[in-house]
Amino acid sequence: MNPSDKQLRTMIDTIPALVWCCFPDGTTQFSNRRWLEYTGLSQDEALGWGWQRAVHPDDLDNLMQAWRLIVASGEAGGGEFRLRRFDGEYRWFLFRAEPFRDEHGELVRWYGISADIQDRKQAEEKLRQDEREFRLITDAIAQMIAVYDPEGTLIYANQTVLDYMGLTIDEAICPDCRARTVHPDDFERLRDTREVALRRGLPYEIEIRLRRKDGEYRWFLNRCKPFRDAQGRLTRWYSTGTDIEYRKQAEERVQNENLALREEIDKTSMFEEIVGTSPALQAVLSRANKVAPTESTILVTGETGTGKELIARAIHKRSRRSSRAFVSVNCAAIPQALIASELFGHEKGAFTGASQRRIGRFEMAEGGTLFLDEIGELPCETQIALLRVLQERQFERVGSNHPIPADVRVIAATNRDLEAAIETGDFRSDLFYRLSVFPIEIPPLRERPEDIQMLVEYFIDRYASQSGKKITNISKKTMDLLQSYSWPGNVRELQNVVERSVILWDTETFSVDESWLRRRMASERSVPIQPAIQHRTREKEQIEAVLAETRGRIAGPSGAATRLGMRPSTLESKIRSLKIDKYRFRDFGRVTSDSLPLRSNRGRT
Repeated sequence: MNPSDKQLRTMIDTIPALVWCCFPDGTTQFSNRRWLEYTGLSQDEALGWGWQRAVHPDDLDNLMQAWRLIVASGEAGGGEFRLRRFDGEYRWFLFRAEPFRDEHGELVRWYGISADIQDRKQAEEKLRQDEREFRLITDAIAQMIAVYDPEGTLIYANQTVLDYMGLTIDEAICPDCRARTVHPDDFERLRDTREVALRRGLPYEIEIRLRRKDGEYRWFLNRCKPFRDAQGRLTRWYSTGTDIEYRKQAEERVQNENLALREEIDKTSMFEEIVGTSPALQAVLSRANKVAPTESTILVTGETGTGKELIARAIHKRSRRSSRAFVSVNCAAIPQALIASELFGHEKGAFTGASQRRIGRFEMAEGGTLFLDEIGELPCETQIALLRVLQERQFERVGSNHPIPADVRVIAATNRDLEAAIETGDFRSDLFYRLSVFPIEIPPLRERPEDIQMLVEYFIDRYASQSGKKITNISKKTMDLLQSYSWPGNVRELQNVVERSVILWDTETFSVDESWLRRRMASERSVPIQPAIQHRTREKEQIEAVLAETRGRIAGPSGAATRLGMRPSTLESKIRSLKIDKYRFRDFGRVTSDSLPLRSNRGRT
C-alpha cells in the first residue's frame, strides 16, 4: 500500500458514513471503519465479494443485478437494500457508486457510500399502509368516492364505483369513460358545471344519471370539493356520489300524484257521491265493498252515464292503496297511435315528436290504482302490452327494452259487450279473463227508478245552492215524467236536465219542460224499423212478453230463462244488448199528491 492510499484510507475512516472502494470489476477493495463496525465484519471478510454476507438474503439477487449493470455501464448508479447490523438487525440503506478515472479516462476504481434510510422506508411503508387502509375504508363505503387531479382527471375510484359500473380502475380512468357512463341527457350539463368549477376552484354538486353495468341508469347526487395544500395550491378534487334514485322516484311520484289530483279536481265529475237506495245499486255497492280491500283486477260494466268511474273511485278509497294516486284514462279519447305512449310512456326519440322522455299513466299510478275507462276501445297491439303488464307486473316504455316493475291495481270499465267483441275478433279473450277477475255490472237508471227521486233532490240541492235559488217542492207531473222516461244517458243525462231546469226556472217548485224529454222519445219512435233489425225486434218482443208473465224474474224454475230455454246469463246479456227494461215489469207504487216536498226540507241532512 503506497503512502497516498494509506492516507486516503485514513481520511475515509474518519467519514461518519458507510464508505467503500471497489476495483473496476466491482469486487471490494476497501471498506471504512464505520462500515466494518456497523456490520461486525473484518476487513479481510469484507474484501472481494465477502461483503455479500451482510446483505439480506431477500435483497441479494436484486442488489447484485443492479450492481453488475452499474459496473457494466461504467456510469454512476445506486439502489436500495437491507444491510445486517452487527447485532443481527437489518436496516434499509441506499447505496450510491461513482466511477473514478485516471487522466486517460480509464476506470481505476469505484467509490461508494451507503446511507441509512430505515426511517424513510418506515415512513413510506406507513404511508402505504395508510393508503391501503384508506382504500379498504373507502371500498367499504356504499357511496361512490373518486379522486381527481387538479385538471379533473380521475386518478382513483373506490370499489363501489367499479362494481356499479362493472369496470376496472384502468378502464375507469380512460378519458372517454365519463361519456360512456353519464346519461346522454345529463352529459353536457355535467360538463359545463365541471368546467366552471375547475376554472374557479370552487366546490359544486349536481344530480346526474349514471349507467349501471346492466345498462340501467340511476340518479346520483354528485358532490365535488377541491383540496389545497399549505400554500393554497389546488392539488386534488374529492368527489362523492350518493344514490338518490328512490328519492327521485318519490319526487316524481308526488309530482305525478299532484298532477293526477289537479286533473281530478279540474275534471267535472257527474256527482261527488253515490246516491240511491235501490236493491240493484246496493248490490253493486256490496260487491264493491267486498273487493275493495283485495288486490283483484276489476271489470266494471254498464251503460254510458251510470257512474262506472265513480264506483272505481269508491273502491280505490276503500283499498289499501287509498293514500296513493288514482289515475284515470279514457281509452276512447286518445288516438290509437298514441295510446301505448299514454299508458306506458316513451323514451326521447322513440318516434317523431318525442323530444324528451315522458312517463306514462302506469308510472303515474305506481303504488295506486289505474282506471282504464272504455277498455273495449284499445287497439289489439296495446291489448297485448296490457295483458303482459297484468301477467308479469312489468312493462317497457315505447322506444325502450328495459322492463319497469309495475305495482298498480287495474280497474277497467266498458259500456261495450266485450263477449260479443271477442266473437268478432275486436277484443282478446285472454285479456278479458284477466280483467274480469271480479266483474261488477252497474244497472242503468231505468232499472232502478226508485233512485230517481233521490237523485233529483240531490241535484236540486247542488245547483240551487250554487245559483242562490230556493226550491222547496217538486212537481208531481215532473216526477212522473222523470220516472217514466227511459234515460238512455242515465244519471249524467238526468243531471244535465236538472241543472238546465234550475238555471231557467225561478219558482220554488221544481219542474221540467216536457218537450226536453218528449222530443227525444218522439225522435226514438219516429225511427223506422229496418229489415236488418226486424229479427231483433221480434226477439225483444218475445223476451218482453215472457218477462211480463214472470213479473221480471230471470232465474229459477219459473223464471224467464227457463221458459225461453237458455241460461240466465245468456238472457241477461240479450236483455242488455236489446236494451230491455226488465224492472218495468215489476209493480212499483206511485205518489198521488200534486207536488212532492224535497226531503231536504223534511229534515233530510
